[in-house]
Amino acid sequence: MIHAESRPAASGQSRATQFALGLTGFGAFLNLYAPQPLLPLFRQLFHASEFQVSLTISASVFAVALSAPCVGFVADRFGRKSVILTAMISLGVTTAIAATATSLPALIGWRFLQGVFVPGVLAVAMAYVSEETPPETVGATMAAYVTGGVIGGFAGRFLTGLVSASWGWPAGFVLLGVATLACAACVAMLLPTSTHFVRQQTAFFSVLGRHLTNPQLLATYAVGFNVLLSIVAAFTYVNFYLADPPFHLSTSGLSLIFGVYLIGAAITPAAGRLIDRVGYRRALIGAVSVSGIGMLVTLIPHLAMIVAGLTLLASGVFTCQAAASTQVGRAARGARSSAAGLYLTLYYLGGAIGSAVPGLVWHALGWPGCVLFVLIVQIAMATIAYTQWTD
Repeated sequence: MIHAESRPAASGQSRATQFALGLTGFGAFLNLYAPQPLLPLFRQLFHASEFQVSLTISASVFAVALSAPCVGFVADRFGRKSVILTAMISLGVTTAIAATATSLPALIGWRFLQGVFVPGVLAVAMAYVSEETPPETVGATMAAYVTGGVIGGFAGRFLTGLVSASWGWPAGFVLLGVATLACAACVAMLLPTSTHFVRQQTAFFSVLGRHLTNPQLLATYAVGFNVLLSIVAAFTYVNFYLADPPFHLSTSGLSLIFGVYLIGAAITPAAGRLIDRVGYRRALIGAVSVSGIGMLVTLIPHLAMIVAGLTLLASGVFTCQAAASTQVGRAARGARSSAAGLYLTLYYLGGAIGSAVPGLVWHALGWPGCVLFVLIVQIAMATIAYTQWTD
C-alpha cells in the first residue's frame, strides 16, 4: 500500500518539476529574440541602418556564447536552483530597465547584459535535468524544458510586437520583464532543491580541458552547433523566399510563419518519451530524417506546402535539440553546468553562422541552395551522432 500511494505523489512531483523547468526555458527565450519584430521600428526611431538595429539581437546572442562557460563554472561551485533564480531575476530586471533606453547604443548595451544572464538559466537547467531526473524520464523532462523555450521564443516575439503597436516599444520590454519575474517566482515555489549536486572545486582550465578531451562531449557540441545552424538558416532565408514572387508575403504575414514553432512545441513532449524509449541516437536520426523531408517539401511552390515543410523541420529540429541537450549531461564526467555552458557557446556560434553564411548560398543559388545547405548540415549532424554517441 505504501508503494502504491507513493507513486502518484512522485508522479505529481515529477509533473511539477517538469512544469518548473518548462518555465525556466520559457522565461529565458521570452527575452532572447523578442525585439525581432521591432527592428523596422528601431530603424525609424533611431535613424539607424538595418545592420545597426540588428545589433539589438546579435548583442544578446554574442553575450550568451561569451558568458555560458563562466556561468556553468559558477553553478558547479554554488549549486543549481540558486543560480537559476538569480539569473532569472537579473534577466527580468535588466529587460524592464532596457525600456528606459533613449538611444540605440544604450539599448544594445542593455540587450548585451540580458544575454549575459541567459546562460544562468539555460545551462544550469540542463545540468539540473541530468542530475535530478530519473533515467527513465530524463528525455521527457528535457523535452518539457525545450517545449517551454520554444513557446517562450514565440510568445516573446508575438507579445512584444502586439504591445509595442499599441503602447510603444518600452511597454513591450516592461511586460517581458514582469513576465520573467513572475516565472522566477513560480520556479522558486515549484522547482525542488537539488539533492544530487556535488560541488566542484577543480580549477576552471582543468575542467575546461576535461570537457574538451571528452570525445562524446565534443560530438554532442558538434550536434548542438548544427542544430541551431540549420534552424536559423532555414527560418532566416525562407523570409526572403516568401517575400519575393510568387508569394509576396507582407511583414505581418512573415511574422506569422513562426507560428509553426507552436506545432513543434506540441510535438516535442512526445519526442521526449520517444527518446526515453528508443535511445538518443535513433531518436536523433529519426528527427533529422523528418527535418530533411520538411526541407525538401518547402521546394514545392505552394504556400501551404512550405508551411507544412517548415512545421516538419521545426518538429524534427526541436527533437534533435532535446536529444542533444540531454546527451550533454550523460556525456559529461562531472561539472555538468560548465559542460552545458560550453554546449551553449557552440550552439549559439552555430546560430550566428546560420544567419550569415547561407547568405552567400542565397545569392548564388536562391532557396534551393539554402535547402541543400541545410540538408548537408543535417546529414553531418546525424553522422556525428551515429558514429560517436552511445545509447
